[in-house]
Amino acid sequence: MSEYLILLYADEKLSAQMTDAERADLYQQHGAFQQKHGAAVKGGDALQPSSVARTIHVGDGGVGVTDGPYVETKEALGGFYLIEAPDLDAAVAIAADVPAPNGGVEVRPVLVLG
Repeated sequence: MSEYLILLYADEKLSAQMTDAERADLYQQHGAFQQKHGAAVKGGDALQPSSVARTIHVGDGGVGVTDGPYVETKEALGGFYLIEAPDLDAAVAIAADVPAPNGGVEVRPVLVLG
């Protein structure tokens, strides 16, 4: 079995406009995803908005810190799941069940070093 990271991206403006009922429904959908794929899910969590992120730049003999994410995009990284699957196709099949109403998901194999 290999590990894969499912990255959840969303349009933060659309997400912020969700009603309490829509947000509760989305949380229920994530709970259902976790129940369905519980054996494969090794971890995961939601992230706070990109507005509270800090980006660290290292180079030219110094370190700089800027507010916000590294790049300006319409969709921001909003959460992740770490899963275990036999291959990329199986990981993609699991990721297809992740609720992502205001964006999408990306599946990336974890690089094993050493």
